[in-house]
Amino acid sequence: MRKIILALLLVVALAACKGRPPSSDAITGGSPQRGLEAIQRYGCGACHRIDGVPGAYGKVGPTLQELGERAYIAGKLPNTPENVQAWIRFPQRIVPGNAMPDLGVSELDARDIAAYLYQP
Repeated sequence: MRKIILALLLVVALAACKGRPPSSDAITGGSPQRGLEAIQRYGCGACHRIDGVPGAYGKVGPTLQELGERAYIAGKLPNTPENVQAWIRFPQRIVPGNAMPDLGVSELDARDIAAYLYQP
């Protein structure tokens, strides 16, 4: 019985030693706080539901909740920070005629928005 308890404690200790997943700012190179500000400035919540963004209850575009857990974005791009940033900046180049307009989002703002959206 004592060996079983020691083995369980070892398993728990080893599980605790695993590092946390990288933060959204480390993954994207952006700032989630600045991303929240940029999301509000560009009016993303008029079309999208976005957790933590006041008034972001839009139903035109897809919800952006748990974006980091999706396999694809825009139905065709693998979900990577680079692709999310490209989509934010140039949605009409990626899928011409889709409902999301090009808003002139800067490279820095796209990184920051992605950092906000990739937060758990």
